[in-house]
Amino acid sequence: MLAEFKKKLEKDGALYLKIKARPGAAGTEVKEIMADKTVKINIAAPADKGKANRELVKFLAEEFGVKTGDVKIIKGEKEKIKIIKIN
Repeated sequence: MLAEFKKKLEKDGALYLKIKARPGAAGTEVKEIMADKTVKINIAAPADKGKANRELVKFLAEEFGVKTGDVKIIKGEKEKIKIIKIN
């Protein structure tokens, strides 16, 4: 589902993603890519003390084949809608 974004990361060396996080799910997975290119992701961690954010960063790092340090939450750390930068 993220193939288009992976190609952009390979081409440009950096990528900004708009994420709609859904914490507290049974598993961490991409649910859909919305019409405005927002990526809706279920997160298998509660929205408690940054647990969901850490799980999201780990998941995206694995999906894009980068280190967790290369995935940064730029905006929306305490919101469901987040802007993520991946290097």
